[in-house]
Amino acid sequence: MGREPGLYIGGTWRHAANGATRDIINPADGTILTIVDEAQPTDATEAVAAARTAFDSSSWPQTPVNQRAALLDRIAELLVRDREEIARIETLDTGKTLRESYIDVDDVVAVFRYYARLATISSDRLVDTGDPTIVSRVISEPIGVCVLIAPWNYPLLQICWKIAPALAAGCTMVVKPSEVTPLSTVALVRLIDEAGVPAGVLNLIQGSGAAVGAALTDTADVDLISFTGGAATGVAVSRAAAPHITRVALELGGKNPHLVFADADWNSAIDAVITGVFLHSGQVCSAGTRLIVERSIADAFVAELKTRAEAIRFGDGLDPRSQTGPLVSTAHREKVESYVRLAISEGAVLVTGGQRPTDPQFGAGSYFPPTIFDHCDRSMRIVQEETFGPILTVERFTTERQAIDMGNDTSYGLAAGVRTADPARAERVARALRHGTVWINDFGIYTPAAEWGGFGRSGNGRELGPAGLAEYQETKHVWTNTSPQEVGWFAD
Repeated sequence: MGREPGLYIGGTWRHAANGATRDIINPADGTILTIVDEAQPTDATEAVAAARTAFDSSSWPQTPVNQRAALLDRIAELLVRDREEIARIETLDTGKTLRESYIDVDDVVAVFRYYARLATISSDRLVDTGDPTIVSRVISEPIGVCVLIAPWNYPLLQICWKIAPALAAGCTMVVKPSEVTPLSTVALVRLIDEAGVPAGVLNLIQGSGAAVGAALTDTADVDLISFTGGAATGVAVSRAAAPHITRVALELGGKNPHLVFADADWNSAIDAVITGVFLHSGQVCSAGTRLIVERSIADAFVAELKTRAEAIRFGDGLDPRSQTGPLVSTAHREKVESYVRLAISEGAVLVTGGQRPTDPQFGAGSYFPPTIFDHCDRSMRIVQEETFGPILTVERFTTERQAIDMGNDTSYGLAAGVRTADPARAERVARALRHGTVWINDFGIYTPAAEWGGFGRSGNGRELGPAGLAEYQETKHVWTNTSPQEVGWFAD
């Protein structure tokens, strides 16, 4: 076989056991970027076994934290070295602009460096028992073998939110990127191999969930599954893991409200709403897809959004003139188009967009323009369901209480935005919103040091921050009696 092997199991690069392959498509022009290995259940089972052996029989879990931190720092250095190439791969694979891909690589570097520092800060603590002869300690240990499953929209970023804390904790792992966008993860694993990760500590499987999902999730050899993706798949992962009492951490997307009050700064609010929903063509779990705007400014606000949306330049992500790229695939574009048809049938008013571009230069790619629907309400599926595309719905409110109720009227709870010039109102509304992240007069920003995750159907558990490390740790209580005496309970 002339192509490079794409599975990394037990420290060795290899092809899929049965020789199966998959074409990876460039969403900008529909061409085949490359052909990759398509793992089968036997490959996934071997990867889990390699991780299990590395955890149970090697010295990795007991590796001093300064050595694990040095490995994380080395990975960060290699990412900086190969920043240009990794960003280019991410753009070719996902369709996002090169500018976005550079930001992703830089953010990943920051995540590895953050966990390199956090790993060296002990979370162990002494418990005061009131008895000087007793030493009571609560210590943290690696949870064990982890299966890390990432989505297609931010393949590099999302998998590193999992790999970095897992390595910092001393876990072993099997990594599975989305079969749609695996290329940056393959490049990352090659860098991690170069950095010197011990054999079996990190294993890479490429393949569809239908082919390898059961082997990765329905097994007693796995101690933690961390999954980012759609809610239906998250439910399936939880069901597969339940008989084994495997810990499961889920990040399942959102339908995120962006509340704009009449006193908000006009220009920055317009800019934040446009960026919050149309960045990466709306293929962002935290995209601000629900504009909830005060009625007194709604008409003028929507008119300005229309003007701005129609000026957005979409095109090939490698073209520096492009402000946003194509959708990830033609199949996903068809899903987005089905939501457009649904919205119109439900009575939403199409303001702009809503149909494929007619310019021949976009004919071979999976492009779709920024789309806005006005006069929406909670009864509409277009407001309830995550479209994962460049679609903004507009709802109107009159009172603060109404705005809060509308913002919370969702089965999801990942993120929300509040824009107002009144600090007291901003704090009240932020406190009242049932979402894992709330931005006040900002949108879409995150830091490695602050936890990320959602309420409700947006999942459970947290990534990033100290809690993101704790996901990969078990807590153990060690009680030491320094002056043992006979208890004498049964002395008579």
